[in-house]
Amino acid sequence: MNLLRSLFKGRKPTEGSSGPAPRPFRPQPTSPHFIVGDLHGTLDLLEHILEQIDHVIGSLELQDPKLVFVGDYIDRGPSSAAVLQRLHDLASEFPNNVICILGNHEQMMLDFLDAPEARHARWFRNGAAETLASFGINLPEEAVWATHANALASALRTQMNADLEIWLRSLPLSVTSGNLMITHAGIDPGRPVEDQSPRVLLWGHPEFLSRTPASGTWVAHGHTPMDNAVCEDGRISVDTGGYDTGCLTAAAVLPDGTVEFLQTTVPRPAV
Repeated sequence: MNLLRSLFKGRKPTEGSSGPAPRPFRPQPTSPHFIVGDLHGTLDLLEHILEQIDHVIGSLELQDPKLVFVGDYIDRGPSSAAVLQRLHDLASEFPNNVICILGNHEQMMLDFLDAPEARHARWFRNGAAETLASFGINLPEEAVWATHANALASALRTQMNADLEIWLRSLPLSVTSGNLMITHAGIDPGRPVEDQSPRVLLWGHPEFLSRTPASGTWVAHGHTPMDNAVCEDGRISVDTGGYDTGCLTAAAVLPDGTVEFLQTTVPRPAV
């Protein structure tokens, strides 16, 4: 747990320095934000991006940086259990600086735990096998999913431990700083940011990627994989499909409107 200790020392800005003037029509959080895209069980990529973030914060001597993860920590990749534990440990050690947002994949898992027989199919078809395997549990053939659902839920609860499940259930659907809102899947661009449904925040809206959000709000999000990270038209898109491409993205968003992307690799060309 030594990594990131240098991030949150609360370094003071140079006395008498006011910094650059804010830029108009840019995302302007009240403190530096590092927004990390969908992890999907890739612990190696998580550790690499944390190293990059640590370097940037130390080099710029940023004060009170916030580290925000946009959800979808589990499924598809091989290390879901380890990723959840790493994030839980970070959020517990740095509760004022590390924020984990709920993603639709975590919600699918929680729905399964609440009602295994009724809610297993959606999660099982969307990456649950890798998550269960990371907890030492094998997903059987689809033909017997329903009959094994309760036993699988019981085994997962036992392996995951109560603290981790309680933490997952406490995760917010969004956070806001200045004119920057961070959520998993985006918003309904036709509604005020304070009037969004949980379903849209978790699963997205069909017009989100084609309409600029109202009221001058910038929305940073994951959920929809992009060939390259995007910062335009009121949106900051940080899901570059890391579990598949090897490219995990984090957006560094500073109070003066600066947005830079950190990445574990260069994205692969679109096919």
